[in-house]
Amino acid sequence: MTLPDAFVLRTRALLGEDYDGLEAALQAAPVASLRMNRDKIATTPEGAEAIAWCETGYYLPQRMAFTFDPLFHAGAYYVQEASSMFLEQAIRTYVREPAVCLDLCAAPGGKSTHLCSLLPGGSLLVANEVIRSRAHILAENLTKWGNPNVIVSCNDPADVGRLTHFFDLIVADVPCSGEGMFRKDPASVGQWNLSNVNLCAARQRRILKDAWGALKPGGLLAYSTCTYNTEENEDNLAYIVETLGAEALAISTETDWGVSGALKNAGPAYRFFPHRTRGEGFFLALVRKTGDEERVGEPFRRKAAKEKRRLSPGALPAGVGSRLLHPEDFRIERCGDRIEAFPLCHQEYYRRLGETLNLVSAGLCLGEIKGKDLLPAHSLAMSRELNRDSFDAIALSREEAIQYLRKEALPLAGGSNQSLSEGHALVTYRGLPLGFVKRLGNRANNLYPQQWRIRSSHY
Repeated sequence: MTLPDAFVLRTRALLGEDYDGLEAALQAAPVASLRMNRDKIATTPEGAEAIAWCETGYYLPQRMAFTFDPLFHAGAYYVQEASSMFLEQAIRTYVREPAVCLDLCAAPGGKSTHLCSLLPGGSLLVANEVIRSRAHILAENLTKWGNPNVIVSCNDPADVGRLTHFFDLIVADVPCSGEGMFRKDPASVGQWNLSNVNLCAARQRRILKDAWGALKPGGLLAYSTCTYNTEENEDNLAYIVETLGAEALAISTETDWGVSGALKNAGPAYRFFPHRTRGEGFFLALVRKTGDEERVGEPFRRKAAKEKRRLSPGALPAGVGSRLLHPEDFRIERCGDRIEAFPLCHQEYYRRLGETLNLVSAGLCLGEIKGKDLLPAHSLAMSRELNRDSFDAIALSREEAIQYLRKEALPLAGGSNQSLSEGHALVTYRGLPLGFVKRLGNRANNLYPQQWRIRSSHY
């Protein structure tokens, strides 16, 4: 690839003689990596090599065709760039108790799914994305991950910021000029220019300023980008510390990880360069909010949406709680024709967030009433709270699983599956749930979500 002249001049000035190593690395193939979901699977990919700074992260010997791996759709792992998994070191070092956490710019869900695995038990994650189409992709990925202690919202950071002193931890992986993704996304090279760098830096400061009021005094902010320049990195770290009011915190690293420090004296910061670390370009800094200021003004409330029709608990279908492993931990209610479960320990948070933000998803949908039938929700199949004993199970081969994920007709002739009764059944691949079907004799109606189906005709 041919790098822009202005990028070469600026980055060479930052790195000096070390720049030649970076440029050579940018001409090499990117490294494929993923992070396992230990709530669902204990094995690791064949031939994979552990990523030193992430307990569940692995380098792959070669990139897989993830679209045609049923384990990917089951939420067994998330395909994520290795350098960005360094967030784990910040969380494990400083977050020791249950926390209310905001992933501010969360789509498509890499850091959100990671936070689901990292945050102490009893924590609540709010994953926010301002672009609605991306917010639905975020909700899909989090649904597959299977943690019920998650809310997905679609709001501008200014709306979130009016939740005064609400969050213990904010993760802000802000939109950036994308220099660190040059070799993974060659098209981004042609889109790079200095004006965009300055535009991104200014937008990042606006995002941080708008959301800052939602962080509790003493709370933590993890700020990250996938870029190399100092305008979007050290200069914005200095803005957080000096203007917003924070102290930068140190994170321990090992020498053989190859993590670099700050290029300007803005406080502790951590840089990943592809010629020094096995991954793409990445920058992360962790700060603690100082002061105990109070925000002045009326609390923000969104325009009242049409209230869902809520019926009394007595109107719930019989035995619906048995679909959960721990029904005593949830409030189960009927919202229109949907049966929803909300973790009891987060009820007040759900109420406040529902009054303030535009929620895309919250808690766990158990099913939808269709006439006299209770259609089980796909989110239930994906959840770690699914009580698998409440459904018959049908094991699928890889070819059958792909057929199911394409939402094609699914014949079920032969084998032990013939002994199952008619009705809703769970389909699995290698022991992991993929979703539900409604069994009718030797065939089954495919209940996989239409919008999630595999569209590719290749295999």
